[in-house]
Amino acid sequence: MKILSKIASGMILSTGLLMAASYSVDNAHSNVGFSVKHMMVTNVHGKFTSYDAKVEFDDATKTFKKLVTNIDTKSIDTGIEKRDNHLRSDDFFAVEKFPKMTFEMTSYKADGDDGKMTGNLTIRGITKPVVLEVEDIAILGDKVGFSIEGKINRQDFDLKWNKAIELGGVAVSDEVKIKVDIEAKKQ
Repeated sequence: MKILSKIASGMILSTGLLMAASYSVDNAHSNVGFSVKHMMVTNVHGKFTSYDAKVEFDDATKTFKKLVTNIDTKSIDTGIEKRDNHLRSDDFFAVEKFPKMTFEMTSYKADGDDGKMTGNLTIRGITKPVVLEVEDIAILGDKVGFSIEGKINRQDFDLKWNKAIELGGVAVSDEVKIKVDIEAKKQ
């Protein structure tokens, strides 16, 4: 009886794995963005315009089985060329030496249309674990959409440039907010 129970459990688990489908990200309808406090008073928003992702998602359980993202650091865009060039320099992303940053999911815990995604984020060759909130999972036909949000400390990834402000504080906050919106199509 124990053997039958184990076989049945194995079949259920393997069936669940087979139900996950591969998706390709629609870059025209997706955004990999961030914001950071500037001069202690306002947020500067930016995005990365070149990236790819491998997504495996189970529609029935709204569960991610895999998510791996590669982002071209050179594609950073805040709308101000001078600032973007500074962000590409050794003071920040050092894009010539570190042309990619990556995120690889290690686990996912679903909670209805939301969930928590844990994974490893690598920037400037430094890998740190991060926990991200997944919200607003929506499925329509062969498409899935979702938002990912989280916060990182840029100092953890050697993005250390800063300047003290005469009145107190610093020019660029250590906390960076991540906001990613993805639309993907089943392959």
